[in-house]
Amino acid sequence: MKFFKEFRKQEVLVLVYRIFLAYVFYQIARFLFWYFNRELIKVDSVSDYFSLSFHGIAFDTTAILYVNSLFILLSLIPVIINTRKGYQKMLFWLYFITNGIAYVMNFGDFVYYKFAQTRLTSAAFQVAKHETNIGKVFGASIVQNPFVLIWFFVLMALWVFLYKRVKITEQKPVRLIPYFILSVLCLCGITVLVVGGIRGDFRHSTRPINLVDANRFVKIPSQGNMVLNSTFSFFRTLGTNNFKEVHFVDQKFIEDNIQPYKIYDRQVTNRPNIVIFIVESFSREYSGAFNKDKNIKDYVSYTPFIDSLAGESLIFPNTFANGRQSIHGMSSVLAGIPSLTDAFTSSPYSNQKIQSIVSICNDLGYDTSFYHGAPNGSMGFLGFGNILGFKHYFGKTEYNHDADFDGMWAIWDEPFLQYFAKNVGKTQPFMATVFTASSHHPFKIPEKYQGKFKKGKNQMHEPIQYTDYSIKKYFETAKKQPWYNNTIFVFTGDHTNEIYYPEYQKSMNRFAVPIILYSPNPEYHLKGVNTEEAQQIDIYPTLADLIGYNKRIRSWGRSLVSDKKYPAIIANSDGGVEQFIIGNYIYRFDGKNVVGIYDKSDLGLEKNLADHLNTPETEKGKEIAKAWYQDYMDRVINRKLN
Repeated sequence: MKFFKEFRKQEVLVLVYRIFLAYVFYQIARFLFWYFNRELIKVDSVSDYFSLSFHGIAFDTTAILYVNSLFILLSLIPVIINTRKGYQKMLFWLYFITNGIAYVMNFGDFVYYKFAQTRLTSAAFQVAKHETNIGKVFGASIVQNPFVLIWFFVLMALWVFLYKRVKITEQKPVRLIPYFILSVLCLCGITVLVVGGIRGDFRHSTRPINLVDANRFVKIPSQGNMVLNSTFSFFRTLGTNNFKEVHFVDQKFIEDNIQPYKIYDRQVTNRPNIVIFIVESFSREYSGAFNKDKNIKDYVSYTPFIDSLAGESLIFPNTFANGRQSIHGMSSVLAGIPSLTDAFTSSPYSNQKIQSIVSICNDLGYDTSFYHGAPNGSMGFLGFGNILGFKHYFGKTEYNHDADFDGMWAIWDEPFLQYFAKNVGKTQPFMATVFTASSHHPFKIPEKYQGKFKKGKNQMHEPIQYTDYSIKKYFETAKKQPWYNNTIFVFTGDHTNEIYYPEYQKSMNRFAVPIILYSPNPEYHLKGVNTEEAQQIDIYPTLADLIGYNKRIRSWGRSLVSDKKYPAIIANSDGGVEQFIIGNYIYRFDGKNVVGIYDKSDLGLEKNLADHLNTPETEKGKEIAKAWYQDYMDRVINRKLN
């Protein structure tokens, strides 16, 4: 039939080929992502790998169609000149500019997945907006990981080569009416396919696929990040707000089982000073004091001073972080607010009145201050510190000696901690928090200390030794200060970082940080080893208890030093699913349902018991996980954090 001779078969087939190329290169990026992170994402066999890759096609489809929607439209729109060289050249540049930008997102995750523990999301904007050194960080990453950049350019060159291998020959439509009718019908059909592909399904009743859906196809949760791609996770989280009120249980169940308010009755006559060290990237893996009973083959500690201090302290070798980034650590440690799939600190609800160790100390007449050697405002600490109510903020500006700047992030730890030791205590009692900075990408130490520390097994091992040494020098100075003997010192990490030992490659141990409570004053009885599960959000109620705050405390954490035993509910998120340790089990919760139950000893989350474990303990554990989540959402959204 002459009517159908105007169907643009050549253009449709070439378009299909060009979109197919995107699928091929996304699968190559998936393999490279796994290869660079194979210690963290266990794949048992070739068949398992291909299964994960196959299920990843749905997520690749959404990403590819997001990125190429305009390209597809302009390829098929009937403007008669589509096959001309100039038009095809315009399509070429549109295709590779948009796909190149989207593709490079995946390459960034080859490196940063080790630190973020999740694929790239739009939350990266929240981190980047507080920093002025993004260009330097990017440059340092390229220098340290040149093969990632090389792979990107090699693959993009191959992609261009293959794209050009199939060309469109110039054709002019003879009969315009059939040309336009067939083009519109084809465009409508393609539009339906594109919309279905972006949603991940054609059924009206099905919601668009999301990050959580990747976990439907995996044996262990960490494999979900292999099913995903970074372009998908970035676009799917743009403009999202996972803070939604839910109702699973009645308020009495929450009051009885979650107990969001705690009361302690310790009597204190001479209130102690409080010094909180939030140590950048301080994983439990690095410190021998927290690994004595782990039976890790060929274990090496990289924190000799912390190890010695731990011997004089009360330590918690089964502590977990409540977030994945530095600002999450600040809200967890100081305000007892963990970050779930979406970070509280970057949510619309962060600017509200919050009860915290800062506000409690302010109520008791403490002088409160926050120290961080980066440019003021970095990491969002200054803004959140103001919300919490710190009376003083000391950053790079107040330090006022740029010769000690590391050139990337902040003042080197050693000089800044000396400044910290000498600057606090002018008014007592005081509560001071210092956030260290040097144990961080790009993993550098001052030139004068080159060769002083062991290189270790990965990039983190040398700078964490420098930070440990800086803390040692801090204590040498602090011991000479008049406030020292009546001070309680707290040490924890904001989150973990590069890992080496298989024990810490386990999913839950990606949140393994320490807690150390130390005081030279024996009255506080801060000595020993407590093997109970603990978390960052326990620090705030513990300190409130130790300083004798006898009023009601709003906290999902609990005092770790009180005889009054509130139930422990450990909470954090891997970026897609919330995780709780309750009693003898680990529960994974997707915001609606408990999708995984694991024995507490199964830190790698390798054996999901949800389908065949139905005991009174696990049934109640599921209800407690839902109740905790309900209370969290209610308090955050309805501004009940005071």
